[in-house]
Amino acid sequence: MRDEIYEEIRDEYKISTDKGLLNIALIHAYLSKESYWAKNIPVAFVKKSIENSLCFGLYFQQEQIGFARVISDYSTFAYLADVFVAEGFRGRGLSKCLMKFILQHPQLQQLRRFCLGTRDAHKLYEQYGFTVLSHPENMMEIKHMDLYSTLPAQ
Repeated sequence: MRDEIYEEIRDEYKISTDKGLLNIALIHAYLSKESYWAKNIPVAFVKKSIENSLCFGLYFQQEQIGFARVISDYSTFAYLADVFVAEGFRGRGLSKCLMKFILQHPQLQQLRRFCLGTRDAHKLYEQYGFTVLSHPENMMEIKHMDLYSTLPAQ
C-alpha cells in the first residue's frame, strides 16, 4: 500500500504522491536557498529524505510548484515537513488544498499524534486541527540547526 499513488486534479492543478514526478532540483533549491529550516541542505540529504517519506507534489499543468512530505510509521505518529508553495502561486488557496489532501490520505488516518514545526504558518495549520503542544514540557529534542553549514563541501 505504501507505493500506491494518490492524485487529485482540480482545474489546472494536481496533487500527487508519485515520487517519479518530483523535481528534485526545484525541491533542493527551495529548501537550501529559500527555506528558513533547511538552509544549505545538501542535495543528497534531500534525496534521502524523499526516499524515506510519503511525499506530496503540487503541480500547475506539468510544472511542480509545491511540495510537502510526511515522516510516519503509518500507525501511531506522523511529522509534516518541508511544506512549501512557490512564491508566484501563493495566495490562491493551494496550501489549503495541499493540507486537505495530506490529511485525507488513507495511510495517515487514525494516527495518535501528527506533529509539525513552523515559525510563521500557525494560522494555516490551525485550520486543520493543529495546536501548540498541550504539554511542551514533555517533549525533548536534539537539535543541530547549523549541521548543513558545517558539512564538508560536496
